[in-house]
Amino acid sequence: MKRYRLRLCAMWMSLILMIVNPIWVLAETGMTVTGPEIGAPSALLMEASTGTVIYEKNADEPRNPASVTKIMTLILIFDALQSGKIKLSDEVVTSAHAKSMGGSQVFLEEGEIQTVETLIKCIVIASGNDASVAMAEFIGGDEGTFVRMMNERAAGLGMEHTTFVDCCGLTEDPAHVTTARDIALMSRELIVRYPQITNYATIWMENITHVTKQGSKEFGLSNTNKLLKMATNFEVTGLKTGSTSLAKYCLSATAKKDGVELIAAIMAAPDYKTRFQDAVSLLNYGYGNCKVYRDENPPKAEPILVHGGVEDSVEVRYREPFTFLALHGENFDKIEKKILIDDEVEAPITEGDVLGHLVYQMDGQEIGRVEILAAQNVEEAGFFDYWKKVWKNVVL
Repeated sequence: MKRYRLRLCAMWMSLILMIVNPIWVLAETGMTVTGPEIGAPSALLMEASTGTVIYEKNADEPRNPASVTKIMTLILIFDALQSGKIKLSDEVVTSAHAKSMGGSQVFLEEGEIQTVETLIKCIVIASGNDASVAMAEFIGGDEGTFVRMMNERAAGLGMEHTTFVDCCGLTEDPAHVTTARDIALMSRELIVRYPQITNYATIWMENITHVTKQGSKEFGLSNTNKLLKMATNFEVTGLKTGSTSLAKYCLSATAKKDGVELIAAIMAAPDYKTRFQDAVSLLNYGYGNCKVYRDENPPKAEPILVHGGVEDSVEVRYREPFTFLALHGENFDKIEKKILIDDEVEAPITEGDVLGHLVYQMDGQEIGRVEILAAQNVEEAGFFDYWKKVWKNVVL
């Protein structure tokens, strides 16, 4: 009986502590608190510069993404802009197929001409399905070819559970799926590779002009991302909403604070309010628990001696700046740097060859490294090259 009373007392104490301090109880019982409670069945929070996942909930369950699909469409548009295939000022003619799109649209007419930049705004701000198809046809020749390009790009980003059937997300084909993790991956690609997307994704309202056979008329674009007007303690930078009866309410929300950029991917929220509330909860959680270290002053990478080369040394550079995401209050003052590189390398050397590493450690443990690359070509020396060196030394 005494043992029973003690067990009962312990159960009541655990219940009280669960109510008063659930984090303590979960820690004591070996369970971990992984983040805030959210209403959507699938979500993921990612830090953009490192790609580190901070929170996830059923992040690999394939679901229909609705208009969040357009993030990949935008990636291909900016790919084409970067490669020079298209320009922002290029004029795009609306086809009958593009005009026929239902759902979210900007009411393009068949034969109507708009610039690439105007259509980007129609896609990002108003989620125009007709604008998306017009751009898909302009870049790919037809929507089917463009969709194949989308799937190839997705595979290259490691989006393992994604299949696109159209370029705008309007389809109800059950094969058109992605996941919260894959949404975060393509969102990261868009905002990191093409940060100029923020110039469009943060526009709240803007007018475009329809010029058709019926004359000219103004049409107002209104941003579907209501986070832009919500009171938050971080800067909302985008990115894309989506909703259909099949997909329910989806969102890729991006934000910045204190130099940290986060991505919150929400899928299948029951209503539009929940998707925005979930995004705010995840972003607040992220900014409350993480900080990013960026090495703004790496040690100078000195030239390396070259054996058997036309040049006696090779200039080197770092592949990229080092960043480290801290989730547990780590002290950045404890970070130590160490260059691991040979004193001499053999010719020939090609620009971009990996010659060493800059290693970062904290409390004796490696937390990351950056490759040290050759900044120039150094050809292997021939007989006459050696003769020139000898003659130069004699003359000097």
